[in-house]
Amino acid sequence: MSDLPAPEPIRPLGRSGMSVSSVAWGMWRFGGEDLASAQKLVETALEAGVTLFDTADIYGPSDLGGFGVAESQLGRVLEASPGLRRRMVLATKGGIVFGTPYNSSAAYLASAIDASLKRMQVDRIDLWQIHRPDILTHPGEIARALEEAHRAGKIAAIGVSNYTAAQTQGLAACLSLPIVSHQPEFSALKLDPLQDGILDQAIMNDMAVLAWSPLAGGRLALPQDERARAVVGLFDAKAEQAGVSRTAVALSWLMVHPARTIPIVGTQNLDRVREIPQAYLPRWSRQEWYAVLVASRGERLP
Repeated sequence: MSDLPAPEPIRPLGRSGMSVSSVAWGMWRFGGEDLASAQKLVETALEAGVTLFDTADIYGPSDLGGFGVAESQLGRVLEASPGLRRRMVLATKGGIVFGTPYNSSAAYLASAIDASLKRMQVDRIDLWQIHRPDILTHPGEIARALEEAHRAGKIAAIGVSNYTAAQTQGLAACLSLPIVSHQPEFSALKLDPLQDGILDQAIMNDMAVLAWSPLAGGRLALPQDERARAVVGLFDAKAEQAGVSRTAVALSWLMVHPARTIPIVGTQNLDRVREIPQAYLPRWSRQEWYAVLVASRGERLP
């Protein structure tokens, strides 16, 4: 059996002109540690080969207030060690408003981008993403706000998160800039992007795919049902064969898809951050890859 092409450690971030690591580090639980520990996490991710750092204005431990906590903590890290900024591609998101829940009006997006810049103590955000679609804002208004931020040098590239393929197409039609990335939930137990057109659109339009919750919210670590146990059984066999962790196998399964999915690893554990390069080691045959898909679907493919 021939192997599928192995993912390269570095890949283009869509049509942004930037190159990034093929695994990203996510910061949704970042911010509860002291400054030295926070800086160590960032440095360890960089040492593991990660260059794409993904956060959002709403990220941070809820017991510390949540909104703005992760970005503010990252800002303190970058203030203490400015050289770290030059080594990373910085991605953040906005558009979620607690209690609303979504606002992508031009005025709000402009204020959200400015607030993120201030919290992170940076002059530019490399990738700014609309966190969730606001169906009450016309895409032309969204496009105007993003283009103005781009002209002002505040954001370098635009992405979308949790958008449908049709919503993405609608926004793209109003933009003079490319949408360089999708960020869907995608794992071996969350297969929607394989079926809803997101990965197809990404390939067609040369968009990067940043997969959030690539470990299925912990269900691949602690499987609770027959479906999850079937997938984990196949992952464990591959992990033993490749000499890596189950986590590495779960990430690699996503990465070999021709959309070249970039899984976002959210661990705040230093040892697990150091294990990120293991994701490049497993080799998959078509038969093995499809076996995981069948186990997850719970039925044979047609």
